[in-house]
Amino acid sequence: MTGLRIAACQTPEILGDVDAALTCVEDFARQAGDADLLLFPECFLQGYLVEAAHLNRYAVDLRSAEFAAVRRRLAGIEATLVIGLIERAGDCLYNTAVVLDRGDLSGRYRKTHLVAGESIFQPGADYPVFDRRGVRLGINICYDAQFAEAAAAVAAQGAEVLLLPAQNMMRRANAEIWRDRHNEIRKQRVRETGMWLFSADVTGERDGERIGYGPTCAISPDGDVVAQVPLLTEGHITVEVRSSR
Repeated sequence: MTGLRIAACQTPEILGDVDAALTCVEDFARQAGDADLLLFPECFLQGYLVEAAHLNRYAVDLRSAEFAAVRRRLAGIEATLVIGLIERAGDCLYNTAVVLDRGDLSGRYRKTHLVAGESIFQPGADYPVFDRRGVRLGINICYDAQFAEAAAAVAAQGAEVLLLPAQNMMRRANAEIWRDRHNEIRKQRVRETGMWLFSADVTGERDGERIGYGPTCAISPDGDVVAQVPLLTEGHITVEVRSSR
């Protein structure tokens, strides 16, 4: 029985430079080599900066020529890509993760649970799942992981893997508080649902005031961290998941 090799990528934070973000995706695709799926952080394409000027300048309509150019750029990558981005749909903005296969948009998930500072976004309303190499996957985004019902909605559809794009570039005091708590919360979700969980986050510093530790990791259904990119280090982990169905 073949498995699905999932690579979760811990990237630098890239703000307002789509070309640089796409180059980063291409670089990780080369580094991950034989991975079947690559996971990138929350709002990675344009950068997670929840300010009206940034969002209105960089938000992208998934039906637009602008996004078609992004899809063409990534069409040469064989692996499925799950990438966070800022989506515009009419007058609404969404914190979205898209699923791309050889440049084709084959799915999307809109973050359903928004923190107070994300009021400019609209919440999503559903939890789509998709299948790759016999493994069913679903998506939550960052803060969603604090709500059991978000993971449960994915598991209820037979998913065996929960993908979690995240972005935890925080003020230093909060980053110290949260650096170990993220995985404790994620372990709760996998123990409740029996799913694998893969997270992808940014790392580095911003303006001397914020720091992103990660973590980017894979957590087994037993709640064990089986692989993790070291904190404050750019890189990826790859873990193979085999379907139990």
